[in-house]
Amino acid sequence: MSTDQDKFKHSKRLQQDENAIKKQLKIAKQHNIPGYKSRDEKEPHRLAKHHAMDCGNPECYLCGNPRKTHKDKLTAQEKRIFQDTEKLSDRHSNGLGTQED
Repeated sequence: MSTDQDKFKHSKRLQQDENAIKKQLKIAKQHNIPGYKSRDEKEPHRLAKHHAMDCGNPECYLCGNPRKTHKDKLTAQEKRIFQDTEKLSDRHSNGLGTQED
């Protein structure tokens, strides 16, 4: 039923999960996050879709929603969009003025 291509895709997905787990374990060990060493040895696949630096607290300043935790109610992407909308700027400029100036 399964073809060689299906087997290849399946093995590639498994390899990607294993790589993600290894990366998150490496991050957790570098930052000496408490509880990760003993817990991850027992169930390492909990880091497949969970970041090691995410504490899981929605009220945390780093992990929470910026609209709820920050005072300005705008995300960094929204701030970038709304700044200097009237002024045209060349994003790939070397700092020199354009020919039109």
